[in-house]
Amino acid sequence: MSARSLNRVTLIGNLTRDPNLRYTPSGASVCSFGLATNRSWTPADGGEKQEKAEFHNIVAWGKLADICGQLLHTGDKVYLEGRIQTRDWKTDDGQDRRITEIVIENMILLSSRSGKNPDDYGDMAAASTGSEPEAGASEDVSDEIPF
Repeated sequence: MSARSLNRVTLIGNLTRDPNLRYTPSGASVCSFGLATNRSWTPADGGEKQEKAEFHNIVAWGKLADICGQLLHTGDKVYLEGRIQTRDWKTDDGQDRRITEIVIENMILLSSRSGKNPDDYGDMAAASTGSEPEAGASEDVSDEIPF
């Protein structure tokens, strides 16, 4: 029996760059963008308040990628859920590269710098790639049932 594990990330932050929507050779949508999260603390010795920003590489696939590409802009505040993934590759000149990114499965637009209220987007402001509908949502899947 193997031990159970969990790879789960929940972030609330602001986009650091506009989403880059592109397509794989097989036609799958993939969208990437940057997210900044901040934390602040006061040292135990009573010193000045400290603040630090962390920067995250975010990736979305499929329908969620399309929605992110349409709705999100630099500066928008979003809630994201997903998992951590690390990829390794070699560059054309033979150098080893590694990137750690968050592959998201859920996204909720919390506020938009473009001046639009996220509620103006309707159901598109909250998007998910999960196979289960979000709580309270009903979905017609009759065309997808194989029998």
